[in-house]
Amino acid sequence: MEADERRNGDPSNHNHRAPKKPRLAGLITESDIRSEFAHHQTGIARINNGSFGCCPGSVLEAQREWQLRFLRQPDEFYFDGLRRGLLASRTVISDLINADDVDEVSLVDNATTAAAIVLQKVGRCFSQGTYKKDDTVVMFHCAFQSVKKSIQAYVSRVGGSTVEVRLPFPVNSNEEIISVFRQGLEKGRANGRTIRLAIIDHITSMPCVLMPVRELVQICREEGVEQVFVDAAHAIGSVKVDVKDIGADYYVSNLHKWFFCPPSIAFFYCKKRSSESDVHHPVVSHEFGNGLPIESAWIGTRDYSSQLLVPSVMEFVNRFEGGIEGIMIRNHDEAVRMGLMLANAWGTNLGSPPDMCVGMVMIGLPSKLCVESDEDATNLRSYLRVHYSVEVPVYFLGLRDGEEGVKDKESGLITAYVRISHQVYNKQEDYERLRDAITELVKDQITCQNLPAV
Repeated sequence: MEADERRNGDPSNHNHRAPKKPRLAGLITESDIRSEFAHHQTGIARINNGSFGCCPGSVLEAQREWQLRFLRQPDEFYFDGLRRGLLASRTVISDLINADDVDEVSLVDNATTAAAIVLQKVGRCFSQGTYKKDDTVVMFHCAFQSVKKSIQAYVSRVGGSTVEVRLPFPVNSNEEIISVFRQGLEKGRANGRTIRLAIIDHITSMPCVLMPVRELVQICREEGVEQVFVDAAHAIGSVKVDVKDIGADYYVSNLHKWFFCPPSIAFFYCKKRSSESDVHHPVVSHEFGNGLPIESAWIGTRDYSSQLLVPSVMEFVNRFEGGIEGIMIRNHDEAVRMGLMLANAWGTNLGSPPDMCVGMVMIGLPSKLCVESDEDATNLRSYLRVHYSVEVPVYFLGLRDGEEGVKDKESGLITAYVRISHQVYNKQEDYERLRDAITELVKDQITCQNLPAV
């Protein structure tokens, strides 16, 4: 093991020198922000930060230094720099999320990887007979599609069952979510089954809602759920994350969405427990069995630079008043302000109250657009991109029998929502362009049924 430590960059080697980073000083200005994001394509109302995130120029420069360090002398990078650099990033994250120990934090590519880690572990328990056939996994119906596919790949095929809890949307209160979640747990325990895992989003993606995650985890503890995995892909950089307060067994969040890292990097928190040796990276390398943080630190030759940049990102965010917390507050406030502006202009609604929003907000689209399917939503999104240079996701809300839905100012049923994001580079005119595009489509009586081909 000692040789392994040296081979992959022993953290105790104090001769390591990090790459030079751009010198940044003073609070950031509007001009600085424009310069940091000058690589963004011009002329686009880029109000979809939630999907892929963004990375400032100074962090990209630091990434280039790490990449060049590897390319100049790969052996030195591997033996002397990589592990130590990854430990520096993990240490920053551990402090940010209030983990007890840095070894509870691993770096992986994205939330999808973490889901695979958790669900492979669950699947092994079914295969080995530790869990009984038809024991359950409980999750919300709007869980990310890759999570559902991981359940299909690793759990369902070996005898596990799944209960999907329908998230109320539009939603008016945390109590609505808590109520349906309790019902889902009751269904998961039916016929003597045991709930082996609950998957809870901290911030759902589509539709976007800030969930009462701490309360939901506490309910799981009270109801005897064996393990809880929080998929918090959008959380870090959007809301304060305190993993001890949340109390989940597993928690993952992407740093390339709202924390200014380049793709791809996520932190994966595993609460220390006696069974932690059963958690493994899905890509098996020579580090297998050395603990998840070390397994994740080397999965073969690849570009690790994005995972080495967390200290550089901290330099960037600390140039803003209030640091990352100040950014989160301003993004939330601006997203809500722009959301209300759009809802008022279209005579529609927000998908959730402001205190259940983050830097992303759902706004109802006018009923006259006649969005009647997921395909309509995709076509409308493409049309806005191509003809109006607006990049924004469109969500189709399929109502079930008995659901009344919400009506707009024309007394038509709202069947679709846009999800706007606000990040530091956004301006009010980005949202005004979306406002005017939708208003023009309605005025010209263009619907999803007569939308010109893109």
